[in-house]
Amino acid sequence: MLRVEIHDSAETLTLRLEGRFAGDDAEHTRTLAARFAARGKLLVDLTEVVFIDSVGEEVLSFLGQLGGEFVTPNSYVLDVCERLNLRVAPNGSSYLSAEPPANGDQSGLNRSKPRKR
Repeated sequence: MLRVEIHDSAETLTLRLEGRFAGDDAEHTRTLAARFAARGKLLVDLTEVVFIDSVGEEVLSFLGQLGGEFVTPNSYVLDVCERLNLRVAPNGSSYLSAEPPANGDQSGLNRSKPRKR
């Protein structure tokens, strides 16, 4: 089963995929993306994808030919995208999956809090 969420803004069309990207579901996604192809930047969020078959790989390649950039936060989808020579979003993350710090600085995320004396 596949779930496709579409987030359409002035600059970017984001397709957020969840589940198994395979067979007829992947083909339907190709048709859906082709309708929106001329809208500017395309971001494909693969954060919640658990499986991609050969049809899904063909559709990902098609999305890459449309200029798509891919969010690949785990090793499975990163491996698929690298094998298909697809463009991966910087940091492999999406603004949809995590809220960034207010100032954009992530260097302090793992720092411990100062001790009270």
